[in-house]
Formats: sequence, structure tokens, C-alpha cells
Amino acid sequence: MCGDAQEPALFSFVVPPLPHFRTSVTSAKVAVNGVQLHYQQTGEGGHAVLLLPGMLGSGETDFGPQLKNLNKKLFTVVAWDPRGYGHSRPPDRDFPADFFERDAKDAVDLMKALKFKKVSLLGWSDGGITALIAAAKYPSYIHKMVIWGANAYVTDEDSMIYEGIRDVSKWSERTRKPLEALYGYDYFARTCEKWVDGIRQFKHLPDGNICRHLLPQVQCPTLIVHGEKDPLVPRFHANFIHEHVKGSRLHLMPEGKHNLHLRFANEFNRLAEGFLQ
Repeated sequence: MCGDAQEPALFSFVVPPLPHFRTSVTSAKVAVNGVQLHYQQTGEGGHAVLLLPGMLGSGETDFGPQLKNLNKKLFTVVAWDPRGYGHSRPPDRDFPADFFERDAKDAVDLMKALKFKKVSLLGWSDGGITALIAAAKYPSYIHKMVIWGANAYVTDEDSMIYEGIRDVSKWSERTRKPLEALYGYDYFARTCEKWVDGIRQFKHLPDGNICRHLLPQVQCPTLIVHGEKDPLVPRFHANFIHEHVKGSRLHLMPEGKHNLHLRFANEFNRLAEGFLQ
């Protein structure tokens, strides 16, 4: 079991300073598993890092501060748009029972198509779930992993939270605007509703299982970051992943919400860089 929030840091390492140089961000599409997957790439380092976005997410909407400021001498950073999201359209996004496994395979196959021999994963929210599945199913390919805002199963409490975000017209303008600009209102609203139905289908499986059965198969060093003010993913999910991924570390951000990597980008980037090195 991990300690409570009042205890000292659950782990420690030297945090490097943020770099002061930039390289440009390029974007392209590549054919993977029958779809054209869009990705952005930056940096020239020998350590490949894939950024995996959340629900309705894309590289440009979810990872601006990471594409801009992660150390480009140490890392080659790739941010992908999963099929049906961002610029990886067509096809329209759908949510079959295995959509997370499909995303995990797409993500790994994309990085292999880009000729990376091994990669580390930074996965946010749904992207964290995808990262866990990828690490469990393709252990020889995944070097290290950082996840935040992820859950391995769905509870009644989660189901109520998801229902609360079904209607995008009730979202804050700040959250809604970039996604509306990317998708247009109709596709955005329709896909959010489909996502709620897609994620709630796991509630009907034994133990609400998404990927809890796979957690013991994760072999790579794993850092779980949790924002203690996250309104979408309760703390017990981070605890569960920490307890079931062998050797994982849990880092709590007392003021962090669901988008802690955007709101506290410098702190998050230093944390991720320190862990990945």
C-alpha cells in the first residue's frame, strides 16, 4: 500500500533543469492497421517517447507544453492522434469492446513504422489506460512509462462522473473551445456521447474490468502521477494501479486536477524527464 498524502515523497530522484533550446515540430501521417494515423514529432534524442492523449484528444490539444519543452537533446518526442481523433480521420471514432486494445496496438505499430527500436510512454487519462495495455502486451518494446488520470476498472461512482460530462454544451468554454475548433460542434458532441457509452460498457463486466488483469504483466519502470483534486478520476484508481504494477512509483500533486500536465507543465515535465533518464 502507498502512504497517504501527508507523508514525504513516495520516491525521489534528481530533477534536471528545463532545457533552453528548441527544435521544430513536424507533423505527418502514416498508414497503420488500415488507417492513416497523424502524429507530431520533435527532438533529436536517442530516447523515443510517445505521448498518448485522452478522450477526444490529439497531440496539439493535449500536449502543447510537452512538445514544446521536453528535452529535445535527450528525447525524440512523438504525439499521436488515435484513430477517429484529431487529424487521424477518417474513420469516425467508434468504441467497440476492445477499443483500448486496438489503440495500444495502433500506438505500438505506429512507433515501429517510424523505425523506433524501443519507446517510453507518457499516457494521460484514456491514453494512460492505452499505455498500461501496451506495456503489458508488448513488454519488450516499452522502456519506461509515466501515466496520470488513468483507471483500470469502472465503478458506479465513475459511471456517474461520466454521465456528468456527456452533454458537451455544459462543459466550460475553456475546455470546450479547442475541441470544438478541431472537430466542429456536431462531431465533438456526438463522439463525446459515444465515448460515455463506450467507457460505461466496462461497468457490465466482472469487477468493471478494463485492464486490471493486465497490470501484473507490466514489466517496465512505471511512474503514476495523481492530482489530488482530479474531479474525474478518484485517488483509489491511482492506488490500485500502484499496488498492482510491480515496482511502480506513485507521485501525488496536491493541487493537481485532471489536466495537471498542462496546469503545472514545468513541474510535470521535470518530473517526467527525471524519471525517464
